[in-house]
Amino acid sequence: MKSSYKALLRGLLGLALLGLVLFLADPSRVVAALRQAKPGWVLVGLVLAIASNVASALRWRALARWLGGELSMGDSQRLYFQAMGLNALLPGAVVGGDVYRAMMLRRAGQDTMASTWSVIIDRVSGLWMLCAIGGLGAALSASRLGSELGIDPVLIAALMLTGTTAWLALPWLIPPLLTRWRGLERWLGPLRVAAQRPDFAAQVGLQAVWSAAVQVLSAAALAMGALALGISLSPAAWAFAIAPIFLMAALPVSVGGWGTREAAAVAALAPFGVAPAAAVGAAMIYGLYSLFQGAAGALTLGLPGRPKP
Repeated sequence: MKSSYKALLRGLLGLALLGLVLFLADPSRVVAALRQAKPGWVLVGLVLAIASNVASALRWRALARWLGGELSMGDSQRLYFQAMGLNALLPGAVVGGDVYRAMMLRRAGQDTMASTWSVIIDRVSGLWMLCAIGGLGAALSASRLGSELGIDPVLIAALMLTGTTAWLALPWLIPPLLTRWRGLERWLGPLRVAAQRPDFAAQVGLQAVWSAAVQVLSAAALAMGALALGISLSPAAWAFAIAPIFLMAALPVSVGGWGTREAAAVAALAPFGVAPAAAVGAAMIYGLYSLFQGAAGALTLGLPGRPKP
């Protein structure tokens, strides 16, 4: 099957899933919830969503420069929001935008492996922190989750805290693993050199701070969109919910995360008493934040200016 057909199929599957979720949640109730949205909270959520992606671009710039690339602050913002435009318009969730960022750095004369790894590590570090925050949120929400799942809350909290601690420690295993594994030198060589630098620990700490800021801002944006619909949950509940919602939205099986994000929102927010229609509405508002930013980024695709070598 040609790649274009596969992309079309992924897009249709995502839209079909969105239609199914809307049908099960009752479209009339979803529309009613969205009509009652308070514009002020929606606007606050949009500002926070934009701030989250500005922070994401700055995180990527810091990583690219650490790997030996040259990326100005303005170009990092421009390329990042252009990539969001591709993500919003093309099937494949975040994959298309990530490929675009790496390609543009290579076209600007940057080292091919450094360009590729800057995008890969940038994405992985975001997912790493997202899962860590989700685990912490699950531990703090253990009582509610335990009652819904019929599992001892103490056991849930213990497992989540233990797992989250181990998860956060994973980056420190990278240097010894790369030292022992000598294969794929062309791909792993630049990463192995970077991992042996004396400032590796400082860079991991910087990535953790940037990634935490990105996820907190994103969670706040989602919470503000939900608050516009009258959904008020604790920070711990949102810390838990963003992991499945954002992870599902990032799967390369839809256009802009539509469908997968809404399905995850229904499941993640149900333990906290959020009705399916309200959960779908909140997820759709967050999707509109991404669509707005993606459209703005897409408008700059034809503008001149590239990262300078």
